[in-house]
Amino acid sequence: MCGILGVMANTPVNQLLYDGLMVLQHRGQDAAGIATAEGNTFHLHTGPGLVRDVFRTRNMRALPGNWGIGHVRYPTAGSALNFAEAQPFYVNSPFGIMLGHNGNLTNAEQLKNEMFILDRRHINTHSDSEVLLNVLAHELQAAAQGYELDVESIFQAVTGVHRRCRGAYAVVAMIAGYGLLAFRDPHGIRPLIYGKNETATGVEYLVSSESVALDTLGFDVVRDIEPGEAVFIDLNHQLHSRQCAQQPMYAPCIFEYVYLARPDTVIDGVSVYESRLAMGELLAEKVRQTIPVGDIDVVIPIPDSSRPSAMQLAQALNIPFREGFVKNRYVGRTFIMPGQGMRRKSVRQKLNTVGQEFKGKRVLLVDDSIVRGTTSREIVEMARAAGATRVYFASAAPPVRYPNVYGIDMPTRAELIATGRTGAQIAAEIGADALVYQSIDALKQSITRLRPDLTVFEASCFDGSYITGDVDDAYLNAIESKGESKPARGNEDDNDARASQQMVLGLANGGLEA
Repeated sequence: MCGILGVMANTPVNQLLYDGLMVLQHRGQDAAGIATAEGNTFHLHTGPGLVRDVFRTRNMRALPGNWGIGHVRYPTAGSALNFAEAQPFYVNSPFGIMLGHNGNLTNAEQLKNEMFILDRRHINTHSDSEVLLNVLAHELQAAAQGYELDVESIFQAVTGVHRRCRGAYAVVAMIAGYGLLAFRDPHGIRPLIYGKNETATGVEYLVSSESVALDTLGFDVVRDIEPGEAVFIDLNHQLHSRQCAQQPMYAPCIFEYVYLARPDTVIDGVSVYESRLAMGELLAEKVRQTIPVGDIDVVIPIPDSSRPSAMQLAQALNIPFREGFVKNRYVGRTFIMPGQGMRRKSVRQKLNTVGQEFKGKRVLLVDDSIVRGTTSREIVEMARAAGATRVYFASAAPPVRYPNVYGIDMPTRAELIATGRTGAQIAAEIGADALVYQSIDALKQSITRLRPDLTVFEASCFDGSYITGDVDDAYLNAIESKGESKPARGNEDDNDARASQQMVLGLANGGLEA
């Protein structure tokens, strides 16, 4: 899960990209980057940490140009140690290309070998995004006529990317001297949407992972980019689009609606907020079947993403809804923090109880999902310490039993609390008196009732069915073995890491300028 932006404007875009990345910060807190273009020169600045920490005034001044892309990173493929893997990535042959990627390629190792042996391209990091960039560069070279690109050859290159790449990818890319390219994998697993802004000096375009960036930056939503589709905006601000996949199908990641996306986002025509309300309404039916409603005094959400579901559940059950936890918003999302120890410590720093809402009460805690169980266990303990006489727990999502290989950090089955355990065993593990899970059918229904023609979802973390058809036990065993051998996150010299990523890319001579 990462956040990507692409802008083609009539005025400098550095501030626009910064503001957009701030809106998408929830999609990645590990690193951030912005690339802009001015004439035949790309300007790039990336660094580790939050957007507000990566970009200072001097960095913003060094990002001139009226078009560019931005990225916030949450690492899944690639090492969290290496800040050289902060995006956007750059390649200068045969065309200067900057690329930002959200998702994960499932055949990255195969492609890396092909790049080295067949395409004569060197991959310098462990990031699958660099692999994807080089595949795109190679396909552009193959499609170009006399090293000159046109719209047809650009779309032909994206067709080549779809033919070779497997997995999830939403992409924004800058092609020097030509324009802004955005495309989405043939299953539409990761979200991508674009909008426009009519100004006195002409039309401007913005491509984003989530519609909320369009809303806050003053752009009108045009539509989602379709699975397999490519959109190209040339330097004259003319927009071209083409379906580049042979058999595209809508199969968006259902976890976007459960947890990843902001509630004020609309993904593929479905309001994330309304889908979470529906999750709560359907979850109420499961609660009725499992726990005597008269045994629940109060419904309390685990902030923030579970709040709509908890509110609707409380209303459906006619039980008081109360805010029992106060969140420290300056602590990161525990789901995307590396290491069980860090997640456990962070829960206590992030949440504190409102004691009077727990003391002497039988409480039903509602969360969006239970992944590793670390957060849930700590929260149940906090509720009991605050005086709750009974603690029930409800999850707006089904049990997470399988790894997600499409860009969410659920790499090992051993880490997932639901793997190999019954509901009663999971309840005992987290210390709850009873546990209620949403069913997979009800979760899908919460979205299809809002868009009836959207019936297929990438829900592999719940049902073990991998939509791309290339993930089996051998693949899962391989990535789990690789994950176990990955070194723990350390403390590198952030200044050196930042300095290595501050550059001006001179495209006229194909080299780097100091």
